[in-house]
Amino acid sequence: MFQLTRSVTWQALKQLQAQTADDRIRDYFTADPQRFERMSLRVGGLFLDYSKHHISDAVLDKLLELADHSALVQRRAQMFSGDIINVTENRPVLHTALRNLGDDPLMVDGKDVMPEIHRTREQIRRFSEEVRSGEWKGYNGQRIRDVVNIGIGGSDLGPNMACRALLKHRHPEINFHFVSNVDGTHIQKVLSRLDPATTLFIVSTKTFSTQETLLNAKTARRWFLENAGEEADVGAHFVAASTNRKAAMEFGIREENVFEFWAWVGGRYSMWSSIGLPIALSIGFDGFMDMLEGAHEMDQHFLNAPNSANMPVLMALIGIWYINFQGAETHAIVPYDQALHQLPAFLQQLDMESNGKSVDIFGHPVDYKTGPIVWGQTGSNGQHAFFQLLHQGTRYVPIDFIASLKPEPGVEDHHFALLTNMLAQANAFMEGSQESSRLDPYSCPGNRPSSTLLLDELTPRNLGALIALYEHKVFVQGVIWNINSFDQWGVQLGKRIAGEISERIDEQSQDFDGSTQGLLKLVREHFTARQTGDDGATPTEAPAKKATQGKKKA
Repeated sequence: MFQLTRSVTWQALKQLQAQTADDRIRDYFTADPQRFERMSLRVGGLFLDYSKHHISDAVLDKLLELADHSALVQRRAQMFSGDIINVTENRPVLHTALRNLGDDPLMVDGKDVMPEIHRTREQIRRFSEEVRSGEWKGYNGQRIRDVVNIGIGGSDLGPNMACRALLKHRHPEINFHFVSNVDGTHIQKVLSRLDPATTLFIVSTKTFSTQETLLNAKTARRWFLENAGEEADVGAHFVAASTNRKAAMEFGIREENVFEFWAWVGGRYSMWSSIGLPIALSIGFDGFMDMLEGAHEMDQHFLNAPNSANMPVLMALIGIWYINFQGAETHAIVPYDQALHQLPAFLQQLDMESNGKSVDIFGHPVDYKTGPIVWGQTGSNGQHAFFQLLHQGTRYVPIDFIASLKPEPGVEDHHFALLTNMLAQANAFMEGSQESSRLDPYSCPGNRPSSTLLLDELTPRNLGALIALYEHKVFVQGVIWNINSFDQWGVQLGKRIAGEISERIDEQSQDFDGSTQGLLKLVREHFTARQTGDDGATPTEAPAKKATQGKKKA
């Protein structure tokens, strides 16, 4: 059996880590004035500078050798061709097919999936154009003014992030809201501002069985019926993105308004599917297709560029260097663009749910670290929050700085300040306090690594390319670590136990640990499965009902 840490290349990288431990990043620039030109590249509207890393030429060569000796070429070809690479769930992984713009067939289990993808795209086009034009009417003949996406995880984070990032492209007469938290205050707060006669709900759930999403959807449905239409009117205000057509129709959604996607679409990779319906409604179908085209362009680059000039491969290898050889535990995402303020949360799920694994694809425990803890927030807010720890603390944290070059009209001075702050921080992390004495205990040591990703402009196309870049980066790392980046058994475990506790809330069960039993006792004192509120509603129903009491029917 192949053991990664015993490979010749891995051992060579360990030796190089020891040999270069005292290297200063700035000295690499002194020794090689062309380092920036050599360690930067462009793909479409994205420019990556990876020169400010604690990586010598010898280290980079060995990292590239690590990729060359891995199963990357084989697994990448398998992913794009529809072979089963999600081995634990026995599924292909075909989010790349969702943005495939060609007409060539793509066979899965002997069936060409491209006609189904094209059919769903056409369904999204027709529906989004009807809603955006005002042709789609609510139960009393009014146009839709508010769209509420109800989902969680990948059914929320991707479309939520994209809609907010592309806010300037949003339809001027439609507002968009995202409900994910099962905490009732989340949906109550959203519903309190809406008119049911002009609100459209998108229930985004792969199986139409996700507990949090269904509870929120049922609350929204009850609110609609109590404040506006009848049962027959639900179909004018609720649609679904789901693989479970039957369950969606039982909820009251019309069959033609169930937007299909497929088991081979992973949740965190699903925004390219009908889960991206809110994006198409917000920025228009043409804008949605621009996103797909940008992602497709990155797909083609990832497929065809040599590793030494392959943006996702290089970013993946740099991450492996820090995670496996430099002891970095976390990775910071710092977008210097307020529109990208939800990007760190999206990338957190993408990376940590994909590569947060401790066994390889054969089920054997690994003896090396896998995915980092991904975190971050926008700059320049971060400069006045956590940057102090990054500059002077004991943690070693590689950073991805992300920004768009083109300013919004009228705020050019703000954008200039934003970009100069970003460049100053990247420089300061590398250089440190050069003017201070080495004996000064308050100086910043510097030698902290970072990448800088610049978008020519924050457009749907460039956003699509940016997301695909990180998707492929995570995939490459998973291949090299020989883990399955496409299952999430830890998530499923939490769901299963939550279901067991909910079903057995009345029992004095000894199956749970003492802490869980004690906490369940406290919960039972306030809520039980048979207990009702003062108005006759069950505890889960009572908050929503109270929130709508006294409202006039639309």
